[in-house]
Amino acid sequence: MATITATVASVHAGISDQTAKEQQTAIIVELDGVVGDHHRSYTRKAWAGDKQPKGTIRRNERQWSAMSVEELAQIQAAMDLAEPLSGAAVGANICLEGIDELSRLPKGTILRFPSGAELMVAEYNPPCLDISSRLANALKTNSGKALENTAFSKAAKLTRGLVGVVEVAGKISVGDEVEITPYQHPSWLARSPD
Repeated sequence: MATITATVASVHAGISDQTAKEQQTAIIVELDGVVGDHHRSYTRKAWAGDKQPKGTIRRNERQWSAMSVEELAQIQAAMDLAEPLSGAAVGANICLEGIDELSRLPKGTILRFPSGAELMVAEYNPPCLDISSRLANALKTNSGKALENTAFSKAAKLTRGLVGVVEVAGKISVGDEVEITPYQHPSWLARSPD
């Protein structure tokens, strides 16, 4: 798969455990995550649905989260929202523009930024009911119909974005061009026919 180029449309961080994050002009990423962000840590507690029992201290594979402008627009249309849905509102640290199917990038994909910062994709970020409930209470539809608590979860089912870890520390600024290298198995792993 060829390298993909995208642009950083917005960046966000927040120390509150609330979903929404504050828009910034730039964020700093260290090896333990986004500086000034609630999810910054080498570890986290497992929750229901993780491989470990709820509450187990485990490695934090969710040091950062990213969504794309294109996928946010799809979610906005599916929810019939009266105003644009932002990356900040859904708790993303980075919002990229120029990549239609960000959520489908495989584990191991690398995002490289001009500062030298590198982020590695750990997994798809499934929509959660907590965010969905908060958005249902805060957002309005074009039709005036109230949103169900599950509206965001349903609309974002395959377009919720990605989470991952910081590989190399650095600065990520609005307007940065990001080089995305999707993961591919190394050629030496392929078995040759006998």
